Amino acid sequence: MNTTLTTLKEQWLAFREQHPKTRIRDAASQLQVSEGELVAACTGDTVKHLKTEFPALMQAMPALGKVMVLTRNENCVIERKGVFEIVNTENKHVGTVLGKDIDLRMFFSRWKYGFAVDTDDSIGFKKSLQIFDAQGMAIMKVYAVEQTNLSAWDSLVADFTAAEQPLVITVAPPPPAPVYNDKDADKDAFLQGWAALQDTHDFFPLLMKHKLSRVRALELAAGKFARRSNNDCVKTLLETAAASGLEIMVFVGNPGNIEIHTGPVQKIVGIPNWINVMDEDFNLHLRTDAIEQCWVVEKPSVDGVITSVEVFDAAGEMIAQFFGKRKPGSPELGEWRALAAGL
Repeated sequence: MNTTLTTLKEQWLAFREQHPKTRIRDAASQLQVSEGELVAACTGDTVKHLKTEFPALMQAMPALGKVMVLTRNENCVIERKGVFEIVNTENKHVGTVLGKDIDLRMFFSRWKYGFAVDTDDSIGFKKSLQIFDAQGMAIMKVYAVEQTNLSAWDSLVADFTAAEQPLVITVAPPPPAPVYNDKDADKDAFLQGWAALQDTHDFFPLLMKHKLSRVRALELAAGKFARRSNNDCVKTLLETAAASGLEIMVFVGNPGNIEIHTGPVQKIVGIPNWINVMDEDFNLHLRTDAIEQCWVVEKPSVDGVITSVEVFDAAGEMIAQFFGKRKPGSPELGEWRALAAGL
C-alpha cells in the first residue's frame, strides 16, 4: 500500500474504531498489507524489533515459565498454555520444543522478523513475542499469562531487542509453489514405498521422492491405506473423544511452525462455520466451512499401523491432523483406532 507509515498506523487505529472485533490478521488483509507490516508500523513504546537470533531466543524461553503459544494457518488456530521444557535447536532444518504441554517443530529458515509487543488497548495488542515470515505472515506468537515470570520476560526482551527499530519491513513475494508430478506418478512404486514405511516421519520424504501432493497421494492410496470421510468428521472426532476421555494428538501448522496438543479434549463448542475446543489450557478454532476433504489414513511403522485423520481445504492445504495419543515405541491405542474406523 502506498502510504506513509504514520498513516498506516492511523489507518489501523481508525479501522479498530469501526471494527473493534476484527482480528489483526483480517484487518491487515482489508488494509492491503501484511500483518507483519501492520505490527512494524506500530514500532515504538509498544512494539520493538527483536534480533533475528531465533534459535537463541527459543533457548531462552524456559525462563519465562508458563506462557500461551499460538500457531495458525488460514483455517485453524491452536493455542496451548504451558512451559517450554526441552528446547533443541541443534538441527539446522528443524528445532524442537518437547514437553507435556508445549510441543513444537520450528522451521527457522522461514523465520524472518520478530517483535516484542506490550499490552496496549488503544492498538489492540497484548503482551507477546511474535514471529513472522518473509511475507509478513504470522508464524508463531507467545503470549504472557497470569503465571508468566514478567521479570524474566523483560530481561529476555532487553537481551534480544535489535539495534535498529524501523517502522517498515520489506515484504517478499510468496515463494514459488511446489511442482508436483500428480498426473504421471508411478502408483505401484509409490504404494510399494508406502507399504515399506518404518516411521510416520518417513512419509514426507516419500512424497518428495515421487513429487506428489499430499491429497493426490491419498487418492492413489484410497482403498488400501486411505479412505475419504465426510466433512463432519472433525466435529464427530472431537465430541467422541471428549465424551470418552480418550487422549488425542492435534497437529496444526504453517510453513514455519507446527504446534501439537497431546491430551484430552473436554469442552467442545460448535458455532456456525466453526468447531472449537475451549479448555483451560488448550484452545482450538477450526473453520468447518473451509473443509474440503477429510481422510482416514493408515501408515505402517515398526510399532504397528499408525492411524491419522487429515483435514484439507479447497487448495489441498492441510488444515489440521489428528492422531491418538502415542509415544514412539508403543502401538497406537485401540480406542483411537476404533474411533477413526467409525468416522
